[in-house]
Amino acid sequence: MKSIILGSLLFFSIMLMGQEKPTLYLIGDSTMSDKKNPEINPEHGWGQMLPELMSDEIYIENHAVNGRSSKSFIAENRWKTIKNKLKKGDFLIIQFGHNDQKFEDSTRFTNPLTEYRYNLEKFVKEARDHGATPILMSSIVRRNFNSAGVLEDTHGIYPLTVRMVANDLDVPFIDMQWLTEQLEVQYGPIASEKLHLHYKPGEDSYYPEGKEDNTHLSAMGARLVASLALQQIARDKLPLASFIKDKVLQENILK
Repeated sequence: MKSIILGSLLFFSIMLMGQEKPTLYLIGDSTMSDKKNPEINPEHGWGQMLPELMSDEIYIENHAVNGRSSKSFIAENRWKTIKNKLKKGDFLIIQFGHNDQKFEDSTRFTNPLTEYRYNLEKFVKEARDHGATPILMSSIVRRNFNSAGVLEDTHGIYPLTVRMVANDLDVPFIDMQWLTEQLEVQYGPIASEKLHLHYKPGEDSYYPEGKEDNTHLSAMGARLVASLALQQIARDKLPLASFIKDKVLQENILK
């Protein structure tokens, strides 16, 4: 009997050792993407920060690209490349919206109630066809405080469409608009500049002429946004949560 048990344990150990680690794929735009020259470039995408916040038991492939909408990401065959790599046990985080709004650019604009919705559904259904687990996310907010200190929305109904698709297809949904709205408001109209790219001329060698960008993130902002996303994944008890480092879950970001 003992030999049977030992044999069974050995068999399952070999099986586990032979299993390929899962991969987390990220598709989205510049707010998520990896940036060049990270040692000197102040701009960071929040997906760029995930390797230091997650265990080495999962691979991370960040395929988010600056300036892409759900439409152009498909048109450039970027989605096809990822889809063909997906396998059972993988995860896919989907976050588009910033560039789908570009109504003066026919290569990127999508109607939020039609093409945008169907593109999101395409990502979800095809990921599932390959055995991967999709996770939908709404876009992060822009730092857009008015003169009264109120953070104004810039995304219209695009985040609502993401929520609708998640509800209709029973997909995990992380409301990054809400999480980052709370973060911006907590820091306030002035201090929230640190979450983004605000430099006076000569203040940073990477932007010798200065910079004022309220959409993209600083290293500090990107890490906080990434941590907020992971913490919500853990609160929702999604399978991906098992790969998050404990230190991330212990951080008290939103007071």
